[in-house]
Amino acid sequence: MTEPAMQIVDSFGMMAERQFADVWARTVLSVRERRLLLLGLLVGQGLDELTEVQLDAALRTGALSATELREVVVFLSHYAGWARGSRLNDQVESLIERAGGSGAGNGEHAGP
Repeated sequence: MTEPAMQIVDSFGMMAERQFADVWARTVLSVRERRLLLLGLLVGQGLDELTEVQLDAALRTGALSATELREVVVFLSHYAGWARGSRLNDQVESLIERAGGSGAGNGEHAGP
């Protein structure tokens, strides 16, 4: 007789997901403001893979337009350094190209 397959429960992952959901659901800062803060932090720390995820989420949800993402590149390049700014620019332009050129939105933001 074989044992039934054990289900692995990622309790840490579930807890972390819940905490992130709670932080993002708070109402004092908008989702757009949170996204901008997080992008600055990720770029400043050189966390390219996580930056890519947040850029995609910002454009896909309409929190930031293609034009606004390009402005983020200009701003953060001055504070995070030119090397990180150059990498961010490559990420943003690649994302915009994959999204069809202009990206989501025309400068207007969608809700959360």
